[in-house]
Amino acid sequence: MTGVLSAEHIRVYRDDGLVVSPARLPADRLDAMRGALERLMRDNAAAAPESLICPHIPNGSRHDTRAAARWLEFATDPVIVDQVAQLIGPDVILWGSQVFCKPAGKGREVPWHQDGRYWPIRPVATCSVWIALDDVDAENGCMRYIPGSHRAGHVFRHRRREGDGLVLHEELDPSAFDPAASRDDCLQAGQYSLHDVHLIHGSLPNRSERRRAGFVLRFMPATSHFDRAIDERQDQAGVSFSFSRRPLWLVRGQDRAGNDFSIGHGEDFQLVPRVSDDG
Repeated sequence: MTGVLSAEHIRVYRDDGLVVSPARLPADRLDAMRGALERLMRDNAAAAPESLICPHIPNGSRHDTRAAARWLEFATDPVIVDQVAQLIGPDVILWGSQVFCKPAGKGREVPWHQDGRYWPIRPVATCSVWIALDDVDAENGCMRYIPGSHRAGHVFRHRRREGDGLVLHEELDPSAFDPAASRDDCLQAGQYSLHDVHLIHGSLPNRSERRRAGFVLRFMPATSHFDRAIDERQDQAGVSFSFSRRPLWLVRGQDRAGNDFSIGHGEDFQLVPRVSDDG
């Protein structure tokens, strides 16, 4: 896979908060990721397929070191990391990943939100890479976003939302944006988009007869600090997980904010977030 972001791609990212990469996964890499996804879901059959956290980190018998190493290889693809560095600077940390798999006909809704609401990064800064493992479009619940909503540079107020069929039990206050301005992030399998931490986005349920699967990578600039002392547990969003033992990988450049890269490596990791009692 080859490709760098042009000046125009970078301008679109700065203006809109999201850009589709000119590169795409080679067919053999896409096939390998789909095979790894099938194994991950089989080994964690009791988990909601929309919420498998950090498959690049081992989880004992349900997700062993060898399987995790394959996902880590996917997550540190040099072309993807190079493009991220073009957007957030030359010092880059991989701090998270997630599988979002909406089964045909029953995938859940992701309410409008901003990622920066949930993460202990100070100052908040992350570029997320959304890799399509299937064709994704409005019919099967692709990501929707509000172009330019990241430019305010802060997190707007979120409020509790009750109901079945939700991945999160929070949503952005409707006064903060106009949903009529939204765009669909439609991607063919093997394509990927990159988006800013403050971008307002969400997705509708999958009401089609096709699966919608994606693998999302989280990269932060090494000028920000992953603040484990905060250890935010997001019960108000309907799930709860700890950041205190989250391992970090420096994938480009140097650390410039005193991040600890020794924590969490070699430990079993909880792939499935705990569902809160009131969620």
